[in-house]
Amino acid sequence: MFNKNKKAKNNGETVAPAIPNKAENLHTEKLAKPSPKKSTQQFMDILGMRDNTVVLRDGTLRAILMVSSQNFSLKSAEEQNSIIFGYQNLLNSLDFPVQFVIQSRELNIENYLKSLEELEKKQTNELLRVQTIEYREYVGDLVEWGKIMRKRFYVVIPFAFTESAEMGVMAKVKNLLRPAEVISQNEKQFRKYNSLLDQRAARIEGLLNAVGLKSVRLNTQELIELFYNIYNPATSKSQPMTDIRQLDVV
Repeated sequence: MFNKNKKAKNNGETVAPAIPNKAENLHTEKLAKPSPKKSTQQFMDILGMRDNTVVLRDGTLRAILMVSSQNFSLKSAEEQNSIIFGYQNLLNSLDFPVQFVIQSRELNIENYLKSLEELEKKQTNELLRVQTIEYREYVGDLVEWGKIMRKRFYVVIPFAFTESAEMGVMAKVKNLLRPAEVISQNEKQFRKYNSLLDQRAARIEGLLNAVGLKSVRLNTQELIELFYNIYNPATSKSQPMTDIRQLDVV
């Protein structure tokens, strides 16, 4: 072992031995340590879902309505004008923001094809059995090669605790520093804000109904399925979401 005060000889030349740099070693060891893995959920804006409501990390709430559609081009000119005026009235009567979302997904008819396959096995008439096979194969090929898309329409309704008229300015500022705790830990406040969100959702449903559009608010199970399919478009086809009512959780 070399002493740092001594010098080593190499090919007749005097060479000072290398002195390990303690700072560099510590830096190398620090880089070599694997960093703790973070869950994907930490990067999502969603804190949780409960009571038919989406709770975001900033403490705001969201209600989501699934809305039916209309074939506008098949309507008469009078009906088209009525729909336009009704939609205009809907927008002008709002005193809070809403978001309209159109979701396009490839049509999934796996369950329908399985039902046809079961029907095929139960057929006693050979001719009907052959026709069922041909129909099942035709529908499957049509969807696979035609890339038939399914569209769904949603209205997202928000509510933030800062909109509450009962809360003072200082309380709003204080809660802004810990928005998630306000909702997740204070059950009374969550119930109150969720009740105000329910009123907004009911109001939007009435306005949509006046335009001739049917709407329904998604419940907790449907919200989970919606976001599961959004964040896992490929996996959701082969691994459909399990009904939360069938989960054994404590």
